[in-house]
Amino acid sequence: MTAPLALTRGDLADYVSALFVVYVILIFIRIVVSFVPRMPYNPYLRAVLDFAFEVTDPYLSFFRRFIPPLGGGGFALDLSPMIGLLLLFVAQRLVVNLIAG
Repeated sequence: MTAPLALTRGDLADYVSALFVVYVILIFIRIVVSFVPRMPYNPYLRAVLDFAFEVTDPYLSFFRRFIPPLGGGGFALDLSPMIGLLLLFVAQRLVVNLIAG
């Protein structure tokens, strides 16, 4: 008996949903790291953090153009991750439902 090689719409929807979840996790990593004043140096940790920042910067900087951080100095509250996550959840729901049918 041979295994089917074609992806179904449900499989593709699950894959796209998993990509959204990975991107959400990367944004959460950014949020958590922003609360840590000084990260200890570790090459593996630095690689993960650099990856998270490089992947999420273009998306979050789009929102920063319209919504500047609230407050001032070192205690400014950046709302771009929250707005970005909200829109990402809405996009995930729409895209996955469109693919799944």
